[in-house]
Amino acid sequence: MIPTARSAPTSPLASLPGYDAGAPALAVDRLRVEFTATRTRPRTTVVDGASYRVEPGETLAVVGESGSGKSLTARAALGILPPGARATDGSIRLHGVDLLTLDSRRLRSLRGRHLAMIFQDALAALNPVLPVGYQIIEALVVHDRTGRREAARRAVELLDQVHIPDPALRMRHYPHQFSGGMRQRVMIAMALAHRPAVLIADEPTTALDVTVQAHILELLGEVQRIHRLGLVLVSHDLAVVARSADHVAVMYAGHIVEHAPADALYTRPAHPYSRALLEAVPRRGRRGQPLVALPGAPPDPAHPAPGCAFAPRCPLAQPRCATSPPLHQVGPGHVSACHRWDEVSAS
Repeated sequence: MIPTARSAPTSPLASLPGYDAGAPALAVDRLRVEFTATRTRPRTTVVDGASYRVEPGETLAVVGESGSGKSLTARAALGILPPGARATDGSIRLHGVDLLTLDSRRLRSLRGRHLAMIFQDALAALNPVLPVGYQIIEALVVHDRTGRREAARRAVELLDQVHIPDPALRMRHYPHQFSGGMRQRVMIAMALAHRPAVLIADEPTTALDVTVQAHILELLGEVQRIHRLGLVLVSHDLAVVARSADHVAVMYAGHIVEHAPADALYTRPAHPYSRALLEAVPRRGRRGQPLVALPGAPPDPAHPAPGCAFAPRCPLAQPRCATSPPLHQVGPGHVSACHRWDEVSAS
């Protein structure tokens, strides 16, 4: 059982302009991320007007195909966008503090302490030539100014919290000596080292078998409940997040095309892309039948078509889909960017 969270160390967040303890843990508003032009590529918008918010203790799932902008939206919050990419509009607020307005020094002081991330490939994210315990200790010493002896004790405690057997011994082991599921547990332990307000988990169950996936999601849920973290769960698989999310944001081609409470999205999707993702999930009673596949491919962000980005693949597309649809209010906390949302939700 994970012990009750201790009080967080004194931090610089409360001293920054805009800080509001009662504000959402994380609020992304009208975020735009672009890649600068090169000799072979025009300036390209890869996230266009994304907005969502996460309250303390709440889980938001951000789902969509690879390349939809899910991970770039998350990376923009931490200021770790890839070379050539930058946030050109909008805001990302952590308890009211706009992270996009902070200089690199201030952002570095908040990263990890208040906003942490579990990366998609734990083996690539961990340093292969350093023991995992050393990597946790180093973060504690640098950010919390903890003595190495106390940091080592805390590292053992963190590994124990994420249910790694014999943590005092295992902290001396290297990443390659752990299984895929255990490496993800190490990543979770590192992310929890500073008791952040928001934890972003970017495809945390990729390449893991179904049983290990369930264990990792159960562990994230346990940690989130006890520490009242705002949890952002990035995934391409609606089935993976079905039991974990309070709300779901569906991304396609850099846009959030539907945002809804999880129960509403799974029972009454109001966008044809959301419905297509749900229909692609294997279900009981379909044994021996082919899965429903979505035809075509996502558009090239360097050459976007006018209007709804999903229209070329949409079975309900009409001439009016050549104009961008506004966000329609479907229900409480439920919006859809589709001209025919009412027909989709009724079918």
